[in-house]
Amino acid sequence: MSVPDSNRPPTQLAFLPRLIFASRWLQLPLYLGLILAQCVYVFHFWVELKDLIGAVMGNETALQHILDVVAIDGKVRPTKLTEATIMLVVLGLIDVVMISNLLIMVIIGGYETFVSRLGLDLHPDQPEWLSHVNASVLKTKLAMAIIGISSIHLLKTFINAAAYSMDVIMAQTVIHIVFLFSALAIAYTDRIMIGTQNQSKPH
Repeated sequence: MSVPDSNRPPTQLAFLPRLIFASRWLQLPLYLGLILAQCVYVFHFWVELKDLIGAVMGNETALQHILDVVAIDGKVRPTKLTEATIMLVVLGLIDVVMISNLLIMVIIGGYETFVSRLGLDLHPDQPEWLSHVNASVLKTKLAMAIIGISSIHLLKTFINAAAYSMDVIMAQTVIHIVFLFSALAIAYTDRIMIGTQNQSKPH
């Protein structure tokens, strides 16, 4: 009778394998750095939101900052707060949130996959996707997040279409389509690999 994996004693590794395996902790400073980047995005979000609210309330300094944010180099600068201006700022805030979500997936999912277990199995706030995360799932989720971010940037371009040349709009559209097909290719490749692994398992 085989011993269940959970009841097996830990394997005693030789020095070199133990050193190589411990090298995964070198990634820890990278994930801590991403947490600091997350803090920068949170600060940036609240600065933009504060200025947007201030501009709506009539604060001239906040209004000028908002107009600088939505202004396009080489084009006529907006002079007042309009529905399109507010929409562009809000889309910028959504963009920050989606990038922040991407950072969270990389930090939590990457650490769990490549460094060490977080031990969140009994935690009430454990993300649903973390229970079955692996390198393949993480790769697909990151690709989908990048498509979402690209969609926001493309929508901002469409709203400001009059300020861009057709070449710029077409280039951004093609880039977005490339991201989309890349994500589909990643998902399809992972599906083939999972199917191959299932077929190779003894029944």
